[in-house]
Amino acid sequence: FILTSVLMDDDDCRVADSLLELRRELVWEGHPLIDAFHATTDKQAVRDRVFELISRMNVQVDATIFEKRKTIPERQEMIRFYKLAWYVHAKHVISKSCERDDELLVVAASIGTHKEQVAIGSAIQDVVNQCGRRNDNTTVTYWPALSDPCLQVADYCCWAIQRKWERGDDRSYVLIEDLIATERDTFAVSSRTYY
Repeated sequence: FILTSVLMDDDDCRVADSLLELRRELVWEGHPLIDAFHATTDKQAVRDRVFELISRMNVQVDATIFEKRKTIPERQEMIRFYKLAWYVHAKHVISKSCERDDELLVVAASIGTHKEQVAIGSAIQDVVNQCGRRNDNTTVTYWPALSDPCLQVADYCCWAIQRKWERGDDRSYVLIEDLIATERDTFAVSSRTYY
C-alpha cells in the first residue's frame, strides 16, 4: 500500500486547468477518454503525455510505503489501517512542509461505501489534528478522484512509485523523480528521504 500526497500552493492548483486542456487535446487526437485520467487504465500514449505535463508542475510529491502484512493484525482492518497510514505519512509531511499558521486543505480520494468514507474522513481529520493543525485553518475532505484533477495528479504519481517498488519498472518514475521530496518505506531499517 502506497500513500502518496501532492502538495501545492493555491496558485498551483491551477494545474487542474492544464490537465483538462490536455484531456481535450487527447480526445481531439483520437484517444478514447471516457472518464478522468487514471494511470492504471489509461493507455501508455496517454500516460506519457500526462507524465510529461506533471513533470513540469510546481508540486511536491511525498510517498509512504506500507507492507500491510507487516502491520500488527489489529491494525489491518481497513479504517484502522488507513488511519495508521495517514498518521505515519502526515506526521512527516505536514510538519516538514507546512507552517503551523498556513491554511491547509487536505483532499483525500474517496474509497469504499459512504459509511467507510465518513469513517476514513474522520480518521484523517483526527490525524491532521494530532499533527498540530487547528480546525480554523485546516479542512479535510474526501472527493472521488474523477472530480478533481489534482487527485488525478496524485494518482499518477502514486502509480509511478508503485510500479518502481513492486515491479522494478521506473520508466514513469524517472519522469517525476525531481518532484519527489520523500519516499519512505515504513518497515525498512532505513527509509530514504529526499530533500
